[in-house]
Amino acid sequence: MRKLLSLFVIGSICLAVQPAMAQDAKAKSVLDAVSKKVSGLKSLKADFSINLTGGKGGKTTDTKKGNLTLKGQKYHVGIAGQEIICDSKTIWTYNKEAKEVQVTNYNPAEQTMSPAKLLTNFWDKEYKYAYKGSRKEKGKDCDIIELTPNDKSKQFTKIELAIDKATSIIAGGSYSEKNGNKYQISVTNTVTNANVPDTYFSWNPKEHAGVETVDLR
Repeated sequence: MRKLLSLFVIGSICLAVQPAMAQDAKAKSVLDAVSKKVSGLKSLKADFSINLTGGKGGKTTDTKKGNLTLKGQKYHVGIAGQEIICDSKTIWTYNKEAKEVQVTNYNPAEQTMSPAKLLTNFWDKEYKYAYKGSRKEKGKDCDIIELTPNDKSKQFTKIELAIDKATSIIAGGSYSEKNGNKYQISVTNTVTNANVPDTYFSWNPKEHAGVETVDLR
């Protein structure tokens, strides 16, 4: 499951640019609508669940639930005993069980799939995309977009996004790895334009007495 956290938060992929004209026009229209919608929001809050289906057996081997708050490039993710907080300059990764917070610099060029990228326009430069029709996702009518990475050396083979036709916000999707693992993602309880203070996107050591700080900057 920690591999999927890297999908949301940190990674370093250097990818080639695909010309827009070589891409699927219908998929591009849907994805551009997502980018326009989310970039125009003051904030976005949502709950999510992640189910891991492992290997050739195809059985669910792990399930995690979490929450996400996004405000521009700032984000705050809670999942599996961790909090990942970014104020667009610094990232704090807090392990509650270990009572440790790791501090790293935020570098948007190194963010493979931060929450901000997941919900906005990262696809033109990093993926080939194709429209795969529509289906119901948790009762919502969704367009289905399949993304395949330009860099074939990466461990994942494709990402599928289910995009709510009514809101142009991602309602779920999946992430498939070369080893047969598949992560199914469901996004629920989406709230837009809530008043979220900037302090929610920074680490306050006074509120975390006894937590060791590991500064990796």
